[in-house]
Amino acid sequence: MAHTYLVFVWHMHQPFYKDLATGEYQLPWTRMHALKDYYGMAAILDEFPKIRQTFNLVPSMLVQIEEYAEGRAADPFLRLALKPAEELTGPETEFILKYFFQANPGRVIQRYPRYHELYEQWRAHHTDPAGLARRLGVAGLRDLQVLSQLAWFDEIFLETDPEVRALAAKGRNYTREDQLLIGRKEQQICGLVIPTYRRLAQAGRIELSVTPFYHPILPLLCDSNIASVSQPGAPLPRRFRYPQDARVQMESALDYAREKLGIRPAGMWPSEGSVSDEVLALAAELGVEWMATDNGVLGATLGRLAGVSETCRPYVWRQEGREMKMIFRDHFLSDLIGFVYSRMDASAAAHHFLDRIRENARIVHREGRDALIPVILDGENAWEYYERSGRPFLRTLYQLISQDPGISAVTVSEALRKLPAADIPRIHPGSWINANFEVWIGHEEDNTAWEYLLEARETYDRVTQGPEGASLTEAEKQLAYQELLIAEGSDWCWWYGPHHHTENRAEFDQLFRSHLAQCYRALGKTPPAALSRPIAHVAAEAFSQAPCGLIEPSVDGEVSSYFEWLGAGVYRPDHRQGAMHGRAALLRELRFGSDGVRLFVRADMEQSSPGAMAGLELRLTVRASNAETEFRFTLARDGAHLSSMSGRGTRHALPHVACAYSRIFECSVDLAGIDASASAPLQIQVSLWREGLPLEAAPPHGWLEFTPGEPAEWE
Repeated sequence: MAHTYLVFVWHMHQPFYKDLATGEYQLPWTRMHALKDYYGMAAILDEFPKIRQTFNLVPSMLVQIEEYAEGRAADPFLRLALKPAEELTGPETEFILKYFFQANPGRVIQRYPRYHELYEQWRAHHTDPAGLARRLGVAGLRDLQVLSQLAWFDEIFLETDPEVRALAAKGRNYTREDQLLIGRKEQQICGLVIPTYRRLAQAGRIELSVTPFYHPILPLLCDSNIASVSQPGAPLPRRFRYPQDARVQMESALDYAREKLGIRPAGMWPSEGSVSDEVLALAAELGVEWMATDNGVLGATLGRLAGVSETCRPYVWRQEGREMKMIFRDHFLSDLIGFVYSRMDASAAAHHFLDRIRENARIVHREGRDALIPVILDGENAWEYYERSGRPFLRTLYQLISQDPGISAVTVSEALRKLPAADIPRIHPGSWINANFEVWIGHEEDNTAWEYLLEARETYDRVTQGPEGASLTEAEKQLAYQELLIAEGSDWCWWYGPHHHTENRAEFDQLFRSHLAQCYRALGKTPPAALSRPIAHVAAEAFSQAPCGLIEPSVDGEVSSYFEWLGAGVYRPDHRQGAMHGRAALLRELRFGSDGVRLFVRADMEQSSPGAMAGLELRLTVRASNAETEFRFTLARDGAHLSSMSGRGTRHALPHVACAYSRIFECSVDLAGIDASASAPLQIQVSLWREGLPLEAAPPHGWLEFTPGEPAEWE
């Protein structure tokens, strides 16, 4: 009987946050994820002996974890979290108020009532940090110092460590001793990360693979012009061609793993799944046996859509006597975990995922062969969007897999030994995102970064290979080259350009330019003046405006008149994405308002033609003072209809609802029928769903609030 081999590859990665000149860490995220995901994602496997997985580790991340574990990391975020609250200076307090609320509000902050209480005060008064500090007082600041750390602790410690459980249960009014305990626990947890991976690997429970040391886009290091193959016509910077750097990044990663993890990895997830023929050839020369990327790259390689049949098998690339075994991640399945299941009940999500695996496997089994199901994704950033860091979901999923005799969760190398590979003579140059490199090259900001990197790289060669190099020590040359290797990392250009957004955009920009500047200084050169100026431009954030007048639009699904929605509230989402890259946005704009009797909502979507969103479900949730009502509208080519309504409240009659869909979606709901009045605040949220799976919500967190009978300008 045909069997199913399920391969999980969890990619663990953070940028190199340390400034080598000052020795200080510029951002805290390596430490924060070490407290939770880097340890917990591996340790949870102790509960499930039948589950074997592959963890892909980035050496530059592990280097940072080592420093935290040994107490050597100079981290101002940690230092201020542990400093006595009564001794904080004004600038230090402002720093804490700026950075210590950078967590998911719904899943991380709201889990701790006191943290959420402080967050709400920050939302109301963050433009006046001095005034906010006075409001919070010493006790409030200390609670923030402790809770901003505790909120990142792994579920294992929250469930089983008596001291951590006591801290969480205390909830507020923390003491200096509590701060010191937090500091000890953080170092202890960081110290468990690398030994846990080593232990599980030596026991055969997991396979360890690596990414090139500082997480560069290897094909672009080898030849940046390769981007024109997958991005024809894109404007590109001057050609960057340093395959020797790509080799160093790979070789140093393999050497680090051998020294610190006690194994020489057989496989590699190249940064962002970025591959090219030249990259595979270099990796093969270094003894790498397998690499992985996305099935979008597979489709571009085969010249046809890579469906289930194509994706659920291994391949082997062969050129000029070299070979590389390849697996291609199932983009859809992987993204369900990364972007969809966090909005679902944990058990329902786990069952849905296993159903999709079985469905895909049946297609392959009918062809008379075993199925390989490759699920590859970020092992850290998704979990802060899940209930309790995703552990209920993972525990349910792992238990279901363990109980299914037709499915084996195995490592990549195990799967490659069990399944025959199909030949591919070439690989399409691209990444896991759209099978191209557009996130990292082609946009003005990205191209500027590449120009600066190339100029520094050329300066390094000119100085070290010329007469000036004789006056430099080997340590200075090595430092300059290390700074270049760090600057070659993909993370800087991830945040440049229009694709992604982070509250730390300015810090990433400064870090990239600082690494290049340090390269020049190590070479005895004055850094170019351009490195003192930001590369990143100011980007537009989500726009929200309350209604400023009563409205009475025609509910017909058409833009009948510019004036019919004049005075409505407007919400435009921020479509830039964060550390996790998902699919393209669907909702372009929401408009909302009232005539004092009815609620009106309009959704403008990113569609190529009227009715193009047919098949989706639009859900409108309305909160009034005593009730919450959800309306589900099915979108069709010929319009829309209300498919269901549910909620709680004191209403005695169903509200009258009208809806329409063509160029836009419009609906109206009687206020009285949902226990709402024109004089009381109303909250709304709109979300899009497909086949019971959530796609997008606006706003993504919280609600749009207004008073139907009191437009903003009348107040």
